[in-house]
Parts: sequence; structure tokens; C-alpha cells
Amino acid sequence: MRVQAQHGKNIKKSPVTVVKLGGSLAPHAGEIIPALRSASRPLLIVPGGGAFADAVRQSGADEVAAHWMACAAMDQYGWTLAARGIGTTTRIARPRFPCILLPYCALRRYDPLPHSWDVTSDTIAAWVAGKLGGDLLVLKSVDGLETAGKLLTSIEKPVATDVVDPCFIPYVLEHRIRTFILNGTDTTGICRWLRGGQVRGTGIGTTF
Repeated sequence: MRVQAQHGKNIKKSPVTVVKLGGSLAPHAGEIIPALRSASRPLLIVPGGGAFADAVRQSGADEVAAHWMACAAMDQYGWTLAARGIGTTTRIARPRFPCILLPYCALRRYDPLPHSWDVTSDTIAAWVAGKLGGDLLVLKSVDGLETAGKLLTSIEKPVATDVVDPCFIPYVLEHRIRTFILNGTDTTGICRWLRGGQVRGTGIGTTF
């Protein structure tokens, strides 16, 4: 398919790949982390909030407090991923080796995004990718974005979906961030994508 076939052609142009690892994939972290750790390219892994963010949603905190609590939840989930044998960093910079970003301190410093549940770790990961000039791989517990039960292999404009937060697609399109969404439970597919191969998923934008 067009997105899949062209993906491998441009892969070496990106200095770093940001990987958003969703909280719903926590049960599969034992397989995903080794796959990411074995990558030959620099990866900066942005954790979701997982169960820690769910607790924030249930707390009844106002939007400002909830925003920072949810950012701290990303750090908490990040530490659970790090326990699988991968390093951590608080710096938004090109890493020498694949590692987990603990984003709270950087987000407090830059405060780049609206304080709303319309912005979650999805858009935060996109912001990190944009800041580094890198591409973005979003790992979810689904194959990608769908419409009427059919997988969308590529999109060039916003679509209605609950797979990512409401701000995510407009953000990556506006900032021209090379983005691909695939199923994180398919570790073979993750490894293939990281090598520039064809995989099942959804590309966002026109640069693949």
C-alpha cells in the first residue's frame, strides 16, 4: 500500500524516532520493551498514563490540576516500563540508546499544550517528536484508525476516532510530524516497521 511502501524510503532522514507506548499495552510490556530495546536506531519512548491516569480522571480534580497530575502519571507508568530493563531520561534530546522519557519536568518547564483532557499523552508524544524533528510511532491496542469497520492505511485530514485524543491528528498534521499508528501487541510488526518494512497500520500526513 502507498503509505507502507513509501515508509521505508525516507526512514533514514529522521534523527530520532519517538515511540508512544500506550497504557493499554501494559500487559504486553514484557514483549514490547525488548523489541524496542533491540532497535538499531535511537528511540525516545513516551509512556502513556495507563491506570495512573485513570486514577486522575476519577479524582475530580479541576483541569489544571488534572493536567499536571496526568503528566506525573506518565512518569509513574514510565517507571513501570523501565523495570523491564530499559533506561530512563528526563531530557528531550536524541538518545544514544532506546530509553524511556519521564516527561513531567520538561512539560513543567515548557508548558506547551492546553490543560484539557482533549490533550493526553498522544499529543504530548507528538509535541516531543516535533521538538526533536523526528518521526512518531504510536503503539495502540488496535491496528490503527478505522472508518465503517475498514482500516485506514493513510489519512491526510482529521477523522472522528477515539483511538487517539481529539487534539492529536490536527496537531501532527499542522506540524507535519511523520506519524504511524500500529498495533503494539504485534512485536514482529514493530520490529519490521523499525527496519523500514511494510506493516499493517495507519499513516498520518503526506510525507510517507
